[in-house]
Amino acid sequence: MSSPIRHIVMWRLRGETADERVAARLKVKTLFEGLKGRIDGLTRIEVGLDVSDVDYACDVVLISEFTDSASLKAYATHPEHLRVREELGDLRIGRFQVDYNIEEAGA
Repeated sequence: MSSPIRHIVMWRLRGETADERVAARLKVKTLFEGLKGRIDGLTRIEVGLDVSDVDYACDVVLISEFTDSASLKAYATHPEHLRVREELGDLRIGRFQVDYNIEEAGA
């Protein structure tokens, strides 16, 4: 049996003005939070918006948890996830990701 897996993604987003950046952050948050309850194996989803405003920070972080690695793999090609990615288009200019087994993290 595979252990639960945590999937963390951070993005830098497009936006020439502060208002455009705020709108972009809220769009990402709204779209990803809309996935709650729509994807089998997705047990938790949290979207955080950066408040530090330092120039090296990412704009948004997604923390999600899956029952196992097979569920995370299925999420990558799930129609709802693909719809969100399509709606975001080229809004994302940088992306960073870490996936790890939750049970091993405490070891």
